[in-house]
Amino acid sequence: MSPTSLAWIYLVLSGVADVAWAVSTKFSNGYTRLSWTLASIVALVAFLSLLTQALKTLPLGTAYAVWTGIGALGSVACGVLLFGEAITVARAVAMLVIAGGVIALKIVPA
Repeated sequence: MSPTSLAWIYLVLSGVADVAWAVSTKFSNGYTRLSWTLASIVALVAFLSLLTQALKTLPLGTAYAVWTGIGALGSVACGVLLFGEAITVARAVAMLVIAGGVIALKIVPA
């Protein structure tokens, strides 16, 4: 596997860990629930470690934009599925725009 391919895997996993961090932080209820607080800390360390590895190879602007896009999309999806947050047509379109941008950043040469 090439270093660039591995970096993309690290980046996607970092985005997933970012979503896990956001969700566990929400469940921690202001860091008053120990198990969710510990899960939040583990997820934070994981996403920072994975993002650091990805940034060794990938351009900063591309990596950060993709990472935040994954985090945003995943957090909105979890908000809807886990916390009953509203999903409207406008929000769905906005999510599609973000997803399109993330995909474009992956396929367009840096």
